[in-house]
Amino acid sequence: MSKKIVVIGAGGHAKAVIDTIERQGRYQIIGLLDNGKTAGDRISGYEVLGDETWLAHPDHALDGAIVAIGDNWTRGQAWQRIKRTRPELTFVTAIHPSAVIAKGARVGAGSVVMSGAFVGCDASIGEHAVLYAHSIVEHDSRIGDFVSFAPKAATGGNATVGDYAAIAIGATIIHGVSVGEHSVIGAGSTVIRDIAPLSVAYGTPARIVRPRLRGERYL
Repeated sequence: MSKKIVVIGAGGHAKAVIDTIERQGRYQIIGLLDNGKTAGDRISGYEVLGDETWLAHPDHALDGAIVAIGDNWTRGQAWQRIKRTRPELTFVTAIHPSAVIAKGARVGAGSVVMSGAFVGCDASIGEHAVLYAHSIVEHDSRIGDFVSFAPKAATGGNATVGDYAAIAIGATIIHGVSVGEHSVIGAGSTVIRDIAPLSVAYGTPARIVRPRLRGERYL
């Protein structure tokens, strides 16, 4: 029997997560929760049940949830609120059937690996991370919690990406290089040297152009 879950979020990113969950075929989505939507709205064929306070009702039985919010910081804040409301709730991992998870690789709870993404041998993806379509995390790389890789973003082997970092469309991080937590790498950039935490960097080769605050919008 499929596990019953709710999806937290009802925007464009949530639609992509829903598609991944449906194709995975392991979970039954009973509805969506979104603080900015009206209960009864329908998104991708699923009803918005209400906002996050729906989770506090003791009669609402669940087997799990997934936070489907595109912005890394906002996703993390939602996760913290949910854990305070319902600390026993588990978070499921969604992996598209066309994604490749190589031998020894690990994908953390609440993370999403979308169509055509590749996670190399012994690589580690943290919790509540997002690997969009055709992104690549090569062998022995370490990706933190609440990280996002946009479509076709890629690392070489033994790369490190810190918590809450965002790697934009088509950006490349060469082997052995680190990107610090809360940093943003611009679209199409090539990272050939370490990027400090709380930085915005872009270009080929990528250079830090300014500092960045925790929670600063990038989408």
